[in-house]
Amino acid sequence: VQLQASGGGLEQSGGSLRLSCADSRRTFNNNGVGWFRQPPGKEREFVAAISWRGGDTRYADSVKGRFTISRDNAKSTVYLQMNSLKPEDTAVYYCAVGRGTYYGSTPGSYQYWGRGTLVTVSS
Repeated sequence: VQLQASGGGLEQSGGSLRLSCADSRRTFNNNGVGWFRQPPGKEREFVAAISWRGGDTRYADSVKGRFTISRDNAKSTVYLQMNSLKPEDTAVYYCAVGRGTYYGSTPGSYQYWGRGTLVTVSS
């Protein structure tokens, strides 16, 4: 698995961004995938996760109703649509592949991590 996260950038409060996480080796289609983020000076935290078929999703309370995770297994890509962005969403965002079909909120249950992409939301 080789993950590449992209789509980060600078956005104003209330704006939208879409992050992508692509597996260049097309090997994560049978795994759960999660997004995590690490705000400046803080610990990494769970954002969202999706089951391997895409039929089930989970979200942190802080992003429910604003962020949507989805996947296109034909493209071996997982997306994170982020709407109504807030300054507190500023962080480096990481995608990760779960061990087996895991798609929960525990970082230790993810086996592969991509390089992060920086999202900065200005007020």
